[in-house]
Amino acid sequence: MTEETILANARIILADEVITGSLHLRADQIVDIDTGAAVPRGAVDCRGDFVAPGMIELHTDNLERHLRPRPKVNWPHRAAIVAHDRELAGAGITTVFDAIRVGSIVSDNSKRYGKYARQIADEILQMRAAGALSISHHLHLRAEVCSETLIEELAEFGASDRIGIVSLMDHTPGQRQFSDLKKYEDYVCGKHGLDRAAFPEYVAFLSGLQAQLGHKHEQATVAAAKRFGAKLASHDDTTSAQVTASHAHGVTLAEFPTTIEAANACHDVGIATIMGSPNLVRGGSHSGNVAASELAQLDRLRILSSDYVPASLLMGAVCLADIWGDWAKAMATVTHEPAAQVGLNDRGQIAIGKRADLIRFGVAADQPLIRSVWVAGARVS
Repeated sequence: MTEETILANARIILADEVITGSLHLRADQIVDIDTGAAVPRGAVDCRGDFVAPGMIELHTDNLERHLRPRPKVNWPHRAAIVAHDRELAGAGITTVFDAIRVGSIVSDNSKRYGKYARQIADEILQMRAAGALSISHHLHLRAEVCSETLIEELAEFGASDRIGIVSLMDHTPGQRQFSDLKKYEDYVCGKHGLDRAAFPEYVAFLSGLQAQLGHKHEQATVAAAKRFGAKLASHDDTTSAQVTASHAHGVTLAEFPTTIEAANACHDVGIATIMGSPNLVRGGSHSGNVAASELAQLDRLRILSSDYVPASLLMGAVCLADIWGDWAKAMATVTHEPAAQVGLNDRGQIAIGKRADLIRFGVAADQPLIRSVWVAGARVS
C-alpha cells in the first residue's frame, strides 16, 4: 500500500512566498499543494508551524567530532556515522555532503596527522547501501594542499564514490583563514595541544611543505574533481587575485571567503558564496574574518553551511529572515540554492513532483524548534 500523508494548517515556505495551506505526500513525492487552514480527516495538524524543504548541507565537519569525541579518543566508526546521521536528521538536514579530509602529514611524529578518508568513505557508502542511514549522504573531499600524501589519497577515489564536491584547502599559516598568526597559534595550541614554544618551527615546516608541493597538489585536485564529475570549491579566498585563480580552475562554489573584497570578486564572476551559519549566529567569525551578516546585508551571501554546528543551519536561516525580512529568500540559502549548485534538482523546493524531504518547525524567542522531519516521505525525526 502506498503511504500517504497530509500536512495541514501550516505556513508553507515556497520558492518565493509563504502561504497558509496543506501538503499532500504520496510515497516519496509531493503530489498536491492546497491553500487554507482546513485540517482534513486523518491529516497532521501543523498548528500554524512552518513547513519548509529539508535542508541541504554542503560542508560539515560534524562527523569528525563524532569520530574523535575527545583528544586521543577514537570512537567506533559505524557508531560515529550513525550518531552523526541522526544528529543531522534531528537538526532538519535531509541531504548532507560529508566533508572528509584528503591529504595527510606522515613524515614527522610531532606534526603527524594520518590518512582516514578512504576507510571512512567506504563505511559511509556501506551503511547507506544497508539502509542504516536516515538521510541522504554524499561525499565532499576536502583536499588539503599543505600536506604530503594528497595525490596518492585522491587516487584512491573514483567516479562511483558519490563525490559531489571537491574543495581546494590551503591551511598554510599566514594567509587565508589564518592570516593572523596569533589567532592561528591560539587555535592549534588550544585545540591540538601544540607546545607554544614549538609553534614557530611548526609554521616553518608547513610553509616549506606548501612551497614544495602546493602547486602540484592544486593541479592534482582540479584534475581529480573533473575525474569524479564533482563540483569544485575554493576555501577561504581572501583577495580578488585568489578568486581570479579559483575561477580559472573552474571553481563554482566559494566556501567562507574571509573578506568583502573576495566576496565581491566571487559575485562578479558568478561563483556562489557559502558562509558559515555559526558565524551568523555568533555575530562574527571566530578567526576574525568578515562577518556573515555583513555579506548578507551586501547581498553577497548565497548559501549557508552549518560547518561545525548542525543545529546552527536553521538558526542561521532564521537570522537571515530577520535581516532580509523575507522567509522564502532566507530558507533558499539552506534548501534551493545548495541543491541547485550541486545538481540535485529533485529536492530543495516545495513543489508538486519534488521529493518529499520536509521539515516542520516553530519559532520561539527567535529560536527555531524542529517538530518533525521527513525524508522521501518517511518521517525520520
